[in-house]
Amino acid sequence: MEHKRSMWAADSGRPTPTAAWRRTDPECGFTQQVETSAAGEEPGKLIVTTQRGPHCVPLEERMPQSVLSFFFLLMAASANLAMAAMKDKSAPQTLSRGWGDDITWVQTYEEGLFQAKKSNKPLMVIHHLEHCQYCQALKNVFAKSDEIQKMAQTSFVMLNLMHETTDKNLSPDGQYVPRIMFVDPSLTVRADITGRYSNRLYTYEPQDLPVLIENMKKALRLIQKEL
Repeated sequence: MEHKRSMWAADSGRPTPTAAWRRTDPECGFTQQVETSAAGEEPGKLIVTTQRGPHCVPLEERMPQSVLSFFFLLMAASANLAMAAMKDKSAPQTLSRGWGDDITWVQTYEEGLFQAKKSNKPLMVIHHLEHCQYCQALKNVFAKSDEIQKMAQTSFVMLNLMHETTDKNLSPDGQYVPRIMFVDPSLTVRADITGRYSNRLYTYEPQDLPVLIENMKKALRLIQKEL
C-alpha cells in the first residue's frame, strides 16, 4: 500500500474548511481525503492524504491528455451538429422563399405556363437571388403588402426563380435581379408592362410598390380587354 501526505496552504482570503471530504476510485482502491489541520499545527492549512493500491493509477492519469482533448473536441462537434439540425428544422425551405407563404407557388416556368393557360390567369415571374440585398428589401415589402398578397393568391399564377430560364423573352433588357415579368394566358410575355427605370425596365425597389400594384392590375385588365 502506498501512502502519500502533503500540505497545501489555503488562500488567506478564504475561510478554513471545517469538514473533510473524500473521493474514491473503487476499481483500484484509490482514496483521497482532504481535512483541516489538527490543533497545534499551523492554522489555515489543509492536509491531503492519498491512498492507493500497489497497481492503482487514478482515472485522470489513466487517460492521456491527447485522448481527453479529442474526447472534448468530439463532444463540441456533436453539440454544433445538433444545433445546426435544430436550426434547419425550425426554418424549413418552401417554394415561397419568403415572398408569401399563403400564396400557391408553381415550381417551374413550364408548370407556370401550363397553369396560366389552364386557369386563364396571368403568370407573374419574380427573378431574384438569395444574397441580393435589393431582392431582400423588395421581398420584405412584397410579403407585407396585403393588397399584393391578396391579388397573388386569387388572380395570378405565381413563380419565383433564383435562376434564368431558356426563354429569352423573360430578359428583354438583361438578366438582372430583382426583375418581375408578366406572361398572359396566351403565353405572351408582356414586355409592355414596365417599372419606373429606363435602364432596368422590369426592376422594382421597395418604394415602387404602388407601381407594382398598378402593373398587376394592368396585367389583369389586359386579359379582360383581349377576351
